[in-house]
Amino acid sequence: MQYEQMKKILDALENPVDKLEMLMDFGRQLETVPDGAVCTEITGCSSHVEICQYKNKFFGRADSGIVRGIVAVLLAMIENKNIQDIKQMDLMGEFSALNLNLGASRLSGLNSMIRFLQNL
Repeated sequence: MQYEQMKKILDALENPVDKLEMLMDFGRQLETVPDGAVCTEITGCSSHVEICQYKNKFFGRADSGIVRGIVAVLLAMIENKNIQDIKQMDLMGEFSALNLNLGASRLSGLNSMIRFLQNL
């Protein structure tokens, strides 16, 4: 699913619980990491998170439903972008605009994922 579609769906939801449930739905739609992808474990996350690259495409996986959703949204934000474009994006600002109620540990993990992407 494209990021603009995700954003539109989340913007239409007012209830914070509904937003988190939708975030988990996005995570269930993550593509499987292909064989041969280079994966990096993201440190600073309370969940096990990996961001992987295969050719010019990014993939991800996480062991928590909400975190898998966060990964799905981040990957949708950077889809079809080159590394230079990713480094210049305000990923945290864009993610914050989604108005998701994430706890402190998830926000710390999100910061770690963004830091990894912007230091590719």
